Amino acid sequence: MHRILLIDDDAQLGPPLATYFQRFELELIHALKPSDGLAQLATGGFDAAILDVMLPEMDGFELCRTIRKQGDLPIVMLTARGEVMDRVVGLELGADDYLPKPFEPRELVARLQTVLRRRRASAPGNGAGATLEFEGLSIDAARRSVLRQGVALELTGTEFDLLHLLAREPGKVFSRDDILNQLRGHEAELYTRAVDIVVSRLRKKLEPLDCIKTLRNAGYSLALRRVTSAPPGAPSSASTWP
Repeated sequence: MHRILLIDDDAQLGPPLATYFQRFELELIHALKPSDGLAQLATGGFDAAILDVMLPEMDGFELCRTIRKQGDLPIVMLTARGEVMDRVVGLELGADDYLPKPFEPRELVARLQTVLRRRRASAPGNGAGATLEFEGLSIDAARRSVLRQGVALELTGTEFDLLHLLAREPGKVFSRDDILNQLRGHEAELYTRAVDIVVSRLRKKLEPLDCIKTLRNAGYSLALRRVTSAPPGAPSSASTWP
């Protein structure tokens, strides 16, 4: 059973939502304040977090930023107004998804299942754990880790999933809708601006490598040469891109 942490100052929200989540084998823990939520996260064992934007002590954006400094735990944000700017800010800070209030519990469950499914897709033992090697870039799907010129990068879950998606088929052009459908699931609302935000953020982290190519009105592709492993003692060689 996946453990989900809800940080929301509405005391009436947690109990009925926890009961509903049990139908889908999700255990919901409710914290009313960010400080309590962070203390819970420090104990470990959580698979995702749901953050309200309007909170005491610190708002959901600051809380998201704090959690992101500690790791890549999947985050779904709840925005009371559902405004585009709230969504943009949340995604820029590293949230994996968003949902405006009021919401249907089933939709929230669907969003959570999507981010959890993406995490499982590259977990060890599922056949998708190969390491992808490129000139200056190494992507370990099993460990969800990335080395840029030998330096480990701190990527959010969405950033890693996007990079891994492009790297599996270097040179292939993925449209924004292709990316959203593969990363967020068909049940998620299409929001093409989200892709541009994640790509921009990922590009900055990959500098000085020029990895992601933009094709106007078409989409994005990975523009790096794949490295072919060589036998022990022999130098490795780079294949022709793509």
